[in-house]
Amino acid sequence: MQIKMDVFLSIILKGILIGLCISVPLGPVGMLCVQRTLHRGRSHGLVTGLGASTSDLFYIIISLFFLSFVIDFVNKNQFVIQFAGSLLVCAFGVFIFRNNPSVQPKPSEKPNSSLLKDYASSLALTLSNPLILFVLIALFARFNFLSDQVHPLQIVAGLLAILGGATAWWAVLTVVVSRFRHKCRLRELKIINMITGIVIILIGIIGIFVSLW
Repeated sequence: MQIKMDVFLSIILKGILIGLCISVPLGPVGMLCVQRTLHRGRSHGLVTGLGASTSDLFYIIISLFFLSFVIDFVNKNQFVIQFAGSLLVCAFGVFIFRNNPSVQPKPSEKPNSSLLKDYASSLALTLSNPLILFVLIALFARFNFLSDQVHPLQIVAGLLAILGGATAWWAVLTVVVSRFRHKCRLRELKIINMITGIVIILIGIIGIFVSLW
């Protein structure tokens, strides 16, 4: 199958836009990314975003190749999935709300939380919400993404473009937020913790009510 350059470039552009669309809305992981950037530094915020991007890529692959099976499974277990996922989001919110910024490292100190742990926790948080599959399906339909017969290399390019678009957003967000890191004192960090925790808890509570509706 011949690769058409105009189609190839179109897929890359659409992939970047989809990556931005699923990352820019400031949900639980976005708030977590901001909080960790302020507390621990840019690298910790970035790996938090990358954890979410990895989860998104996982669901993108599933939606592209196992769509009918996954949609059927999610529809049959939507209540359990959304309720359990919302409870996990609430738990993350409570943890952040109660987190004491006085135990956080200063810029010159070594963080007491590893990059791998931050990545894993973000990945787990995002994986707990497979309902993102429906958002992805809507975006695929909106952008007519990989709807025609395409070369396998174009599929790979499309997936990498989505990952690139998402990663670009997390990089920009952490760079912007890190500018304010050294201007935040202990009291301000505590307020940021509380606000972040409350927002994440509210997102979880909304998810619980939606699942019960």
